[in-house]
Amino acid sequence: MLSTWLMNSPDLRSERLSRRMLLMSAGALAFAPALPAAAAARTHTIVVDKMKFGPAPIGVRVGDTVAWVNRDIFRHTATARNGVFDVDLQPGATGSAVMRAAGTFPYACRFHPAMTGQIVVAA
Repeated sequence: MLSTWLMNSPDLRSERLSRRMLLMSAGALAFAPALPAAAAARTHTIVVDKMKFGPAPIGVRVGDTVAWVNRDIFRHTATARNGVFDVDLQPGATGSAVMRAAGTFPYACRFHPAMTGQIVVAA
């Protein structure tokens, strides 16, 4: 009788139930499909030279960084028309902005308005 009481004691039943739940959870995880890993954020570079922005990078996604490298002898900016980024670029300097929203973002240099570019950011 004592052994029957011990086998059915609330503590022992709870421990057996916990073990059973743990084994079932582990088994379910073993057969669950793997979730795709989030893509790592990338850095895309645009070179500024001879009073021009270089080509727009392709494949920019939300969370990626766009870096402008000023190889010109003049100070420039990369200023989004809608104000979402405004990067000051001294001669020889690099500046960057993280793209936090999807969309098309035209930008220009505040000092040289004829210098324009556009970044397309995908979700």
